[in-house]
Amino acid sequence: MSRNPSIFALALAAVLGLTGLAAADAPRAALTPAQWRADLQFLARELPKRHPEPWRFTPQAKFEAAVAALDARLTGLDADQAYVGLDEIALLMGDGHTFVQFPDDVADLPIRLGRFGDDVRVTAADRPNAAALGARVVAIQDVPIAEAFARAHALTPGDENPPLRDANALNFLRLGMALHGLGITPERGRARFTFAGDDGRRFDLDLAAAAPGTKLDLVPASRAEPLSRGHPGESFWCQEIAEARTVYCAFHSYDGLGKKAREMFALVDRVHPDKLVIDMRANGGGDYFVGLHNLVGPLALRADLNRKGHLFVLIGPTTFSAAMSNAAHFRYRTNAILVGREIGEKPNSWQEVRSVRLPNSGLTLRYSTRFYAFVPKDAENAIRPDHEVVASWADFVAGRDPTLDWVLAYRAQ
Repeated sequence: MSRNPSIFALALAAVLGLTGLAAADAPRAALTPAQWRADLQFLARELPKRHPEPWRFTPQAKFEAAVAALDARLTGLDADQAYVGLDEIALLMGDGHTFVQFPDDVADLPIRLGRFGDDVRVTAADRPNAAALGARVVAIQDVPIAEAFARAHALTPGDENPPLRDANALNFLRLGMALHGLGITPERGRARFTFAGDDGRRFDLDLAAAAPGTKLDLVPASRAEPLSRGHPGESFWCQEIAEARTVYCAFHSYDGLGKKAREMFALVDRVHPDKLVIDMRANGGGDYFVGLHNLVGPLALRADLNRKGHLFVLIGPTTFSAAMSNAAHFRYRTNAILVGREIGEKPNSWQEVRSVRLPNSGLTLRYSTRFYAFVPKDAENAIRPDHEVVASWADFVAGRDPTLDWVLAYRAQ
């Protein structure tokens, strides 16, 4: 796993609304077809040279055919459509660390979406669009939601496991840049969503994208916030749950982890919990050696906690990059019980990100440079939880966290 901060983590955090993209300068959009074509040829030439195994997932002939098809279409494409085409080419490498990075301005629409079974629902919205809270999304610009979701999969890494692809595709459905580039909406700054309430009534809302850098003031659809959604801006924080004799720690990122881990162990030594919970469901990665050194390794030596039923790690589809690696470390180097949902990234895959700028658009191409294996070769190339928990819409609305609730109710044999 990359020992550098995960670029994908920054992009994912932006998609999830956790931060602004810590990306390079905004690309230049007003390009001629010849300039876009030069960027395409640069990508088509340089990516296979820089990626160590470019034809592992997509045969060379298919890659070259895709490049030729985009080259033939570029004259009629605008900047968003050209971006989507370039990203689709990069994604033919298959791994989750290789892609064309979103620019700063993604035309962020003022809603957040969640998927519950087959339903896509509005989990948060700004106040002018509060009528959408909790409603099911039926269509975007008359494109049925199932079709829009399928189209958004074109911007996901094809050789990762379905949970990651589904999570990414869902988030792209509220980015005007992606919706327009995929041909779902006629412009990037507005999108007409069709919703259905639980009473079956359908209604439309015309959503306008926020200006770049705007911090949206979103209202949640839930009646309460569970413990796990507290302190969203903090990289790592812990809280004692005294009645359950548990210390819960939300591990969101690797920033300052050494200091934060020392504070966690000080809390553990003070209160002597029966259980320690490390929540990595919203962790998009960083440097897995930092996690190994400050968390996994020290916990493996703790006889009081490194026992089945006393150490728990919460995982989910977007536990990515270094976080995925450390989740695997917890599984194979400790007695932790992994709880939640399958991690979407394959544990044996290409990672270790490097980057290069496309010469005319300024868009950043990220690409993997090193293969890592975190599960045995004869094992399934996936990290599934020891106990799966899937939250329902009723759980979300009530502010329940059934994954954490299962851990708190667990009784060691």
